[in-house]
Amino acid sequence: MDIGLSSACFYPLETEKSLIRAAKTGAKTVEIFMNSDSEFEKPFLDLLCHIKNEYGLRIPSVHTMASFTDSYYLFSSYERRWLEARETLFKRHFDVMNKMDAQILVVHGAKIPGSISDEEYFERFAYLIEMGKKEGIRVCQENVVHYRSESPEYLLRMARYIGDDFNMVFDIKQSIRAGFEPFSFAERLHKYIRHVHISDHNEERDCIVPFSGGNFDFKAFFDMMKGFGFGGDFILELYENGYENDSQLTAALTELKKLL
Repeated sequence: MDIGLSSACFYPLETEKSLIRAAKTGAKTVEIFMNSDSEFEKPFLDLLCHIKNEYGLRIPSVHTMASFTDSYYLFSSYERRWLEARETLFKRHFDVMNKMDAQILVVHGAKIPGSISDEEYFERFAYLIEMGKKEGIRVCQENVVHYRSESPEYLLRMARYIGDDFNMVFDIKQSIRAGFEPFSFAERLHKYIRHVHISDHNEERDCIVPFSGGNFDFKAFFDMMKGFGFGGDFILELYENGYENDSQLTAALTELKKLL
């Protein structure tokens, strides 16, 4: 269990530069968000490995590239696209993860309303989970606003349908944006949560750096999750307008680790 940082905090900075920048904040655990086709080629993966080793980083998780296209490629009613994409666009993430020693692949899933039934969505996601299991990788559903996964009720239905293989990544800011109180959301889904994206919020903004005027009780949240037996990582994932400079990220990581 650790407090880490997502390379997405520095988007649209290129992925390799984001990884270096994350390391320079003092983070030793970093989630990687893939952003272009060339980043799946061996020379680029070798570069990421070099950066990882040079800074002594641990990469627990990878986020699918262009996650907003999951609906189009993996969860549309055009079956041939699904059959091809799962073996090409999706499967190539496994090479990245095996190279980085990552265990969790984060998937947004299908936007609302989508063009396939919930049952078909569950079946396809279960297939992706099986693909990951063969590689020693957990394919996890993230809760995301404007996606089917925004609702805890939907995720519970998905968990019941898929069974013991269902795993998810819980994102605090996405819970806030979808209108669900994060403590209640996490409490209802805790048995399936393997990874958490953390951020702070206040009455004006839903995604800010912790300890900068927000009102989220991180100590109580960490204690609750530990009480549930959670053993994964908490990854600070902000957007570029959620903080003023990298020193804020360093300070937040330091304080969060103290609380953890």
